[in-house]
Amino acid sequence: MHLDGFAARRKAMIAAGLWKDRLLLDYFDANMRDAPQATAIVAHDVANGTRTRLSYQDLDEQVASIAINLARLGVASGDVVSFQLPNWWQFTALHLACLRIGAITNPLMPILRRRELEFMLNHARSKVIVTPKRFREFDYAGMIAGMREALPHLRHALVIGGDGEAAFETLLESHADKAEVDALFAARRPTPDDVIQLLYTSGTTGEPKGVTHTSNTLVSSLLPYIDRLHLSKRDVVFMASPLAHQTGFMYGLMMPIVLGTHVVLQDIWNRKVAADIFEAEKTTFTMASTPFLADLTEEAEARPEAFASLRVFLSAGAPIPRVLVRRATVHLGAVIASGWGMTENGAVTVTKPEDPPEKAFETDGCPLPGMEVRVVNEVNEPLPSGEEGRLQARGCSNFVGYLGRPEQSGVDADGWFDTGDLARIDSDGYLRITGRAKDIIIRGGENIPVVEIEDLVYKHPDINGVAIVAMPDERLGERACAFVTTKPGATVTLSDVNTFLSAQHVSKNYLPERLEVLAELPRTASGKIQKFRLREMAKTLKTTR
Repeated sequence: MHLDGFAARRKAMIAAGLWKDRLLLDYFDANMRDAPQATAIVAHDVANGTRTRLSYQDLDEQVASIAINLARLGVASGDVVSFQLPNWWQFTALHLACLRIGAITNPLMPILRRRELEFMLNHARSKVIVTPKRFREFDYAGMIAGMREALPHLRHALVIGGDGEAAFETLLESHADKAEVDALFAARRPTPDDVIQLLYTSGTTGEPKGVTHTSNTLVSSLLPYIDRLHLSKRDVVFMASPLAHQTGFMYGLMMPIVLGTHVVLQDIWNRKVAADIFEAEKTTFTMASTPFLADLTEEAEARPEAFASLRVFLSAGAPIPRVLVRRATVHLGAVIASGWGMTENGAVTVTKPEDPPEKAFETDGCPLPGMEVRVVNEVNEPLPSGEEGRLQARGCSNFVGYLGRPEQSGVDADGWFDTGDLARIDSDGYLRITGRAKDIIIRGGENIPVVEIEDLVYKHPDINGVAIVAMPDERLGERACAFVTTKPGATVTLSDVNTFLSAQHVSKNYLPERLEVLAELPRTASGKIQKFRLREMAKTLKTTR
């Protein structure tokens, strides 16, 4: 963002009381002062069946050691420290350590491999990367070792469970007195407007971009979110969404510290293990995408007592089939809140726990205080309520630009960010995502309402996943191809699906003209369907199945 533009934004945000000029460290230090022995993290290692519990004091000691040793490795203020880690306690400790010395945290999804990592690490000019030695049978240490010649900026590759000087555990050895540590931290303390997070977009549409955030942009999203969902320090947060995704980072790493409570982490998704954790840890809140909600709903049908403590499940990341929201409400016995947001701005719209069903089940919520949304047409003119158009957002939690690509920020002179989503906003200000701009299917000149048809297909009793994309056609331009996954043992045909849709009075022009049954839909680690991959598959198909 241009300096003058940022200065004007800062002035407006401070005047409105939306930017508090507080770091996550301020909340962390307050927790340390008020309740040092209170639990900060309970981390469940699913593969090993182990659990690690850290108090705020335990975590503070680890953070101090990591921070001082990173500084000794040559990490300076503004340097990027990358870590490709599962939901382990070291993830949180590393971020807090980076804050202590003014370094920039760059979380990387564990599923990424050499091609993506080489691009990201070079683009970020990462000085340090931290990985597991092995995780889920993959050799991370070997992968990074094989990349070193292609990473000229990388000085250190540290390995959790590694050997010798490359072992991450060497960072946990403390050889500094308190005066030295305090002086370093005071000198390196970032300002609330310094970039502290570099997070690459999750790759649902192609090459990732490096989203940059400050303490002000991140914290300003958390506070109204907490108020909207009536969360407090009495809540216990469960997080199985990757901490390397904005959902996990903001609401699994940052928010528990802001609340003054603790987080329960799960590193490998397994719904039965998750149910065990809910029951044992008495967790009250979680946020995750549709697949997590669907899995826990099915688990709750068999053992509802495991979820007795759950108060709120916020499902976001993609449009949620409304039939699933209704099922989850019944079986989980909790408020199922819906929300919409992006890596670029965190949660923007969220339903309210007290909303009536027509809002709670049929919308993606209304804006959090400090954020605005609008729908515009092709020439950027605002549209009236109920009309579909391009969704734009602006406000306190919008990011401060893409690393090295200021021209691609998508933010206009008035601060409106073009999200790439299509939406409608009703007369009460509630948002309903209707698709991505690139998800539009134009069949013979007529737009197909993709998300609405996907919602209806999802209601089919044999289907548990669906994504509809455009399939090229010489005569009509595009036709609709439905990619689905089925419930165990079920089979489904195009005729079955279209008979089901026709019974719900769907226009013939909106019916899918090809059906592909997959074992799994391609998703990012956060659960978003990668439609660009499905579109590539659809390019090779014809309307014969």
